[in-house]
Amino acid sequence: MKVQSNKLKALIASSGVSVEQLGAAVERSGLRGDDAVKAVRNWAAGRDHPRCKAADIRALAGALGVSVKDIAKFTSEVKFHRGSPLKARLVADMIRGKQVAEAMEMLTFSTKRAATNMQKALAAAYAEAEMNDVDDSKLYVAESRVDEGPPIKRFRPKDRGRAHPILKRTSHLTVSIEERS
Repeated sequence: MKVQSNKLKALIASSGVSVEQLGAAVERSGLRGDDAVKAVRNWAAGRDHPRCKAADIRALAGALGVSVKDIAKFTSEVKFHRGSPLKARLVADMIRGKQVAEAMEMLTFSTKRAATNMQKALAAAYAEAEMNDVDDSKLYVAESRVDEGPPIKRFRPKDRGRAHPILKRTSHLTVSIEERS
C-alpha cells in the first residue's frame, strides 16, 4: 500500500487539518515530533522518505476523516523474476489500464513466462485492496512496471582457454491497483 501524494495534498487543503495535526496522528516509534511532521510533508510532496507504512496510511485516513482507499493505491512487487525486462514489459503493457478481473483473465491464458509472476503480484495487490473494503467493480490496474534487476553472470568455455560471458537477465515486476472514481 502506498500513499497518493496528489490526493493527500488535496485532502489536506480541503479538510482544514494542519500538517502538524497529521504529524501528531502519525507518531509512532522511530517517528516522533518534528520528524513526523517532516514525514507528512514529504508524503504530500510525493517523496516516500521515510517509507510510508500501512499503519501510517490508516492513521492519516483517520485524521482526515476519509477511508484508506481514498488516499492509497495498493501495490505489490515480485523481485528477481528470472526473465528479461524486455519480454516482461510486453506482459505489463498488456494489462495496464484494464479492470482487475479482465487483467487476471488475460494473465491466466497468456503464454508468456512473465505472466505467472505478474499474476501473483496482481493477486497480492487485489488481496490488499479487499482488506480495505474496496468496490471490486471499480478496481483497475493503475500501474504495471518492469524494472531491470541484477544479471546472473555465467561463462561458457571456448577454445584455447577463452570464456564467453552469458548474462541471465532478471527483472522486478510492480503492479498497482486503484479504485476508479
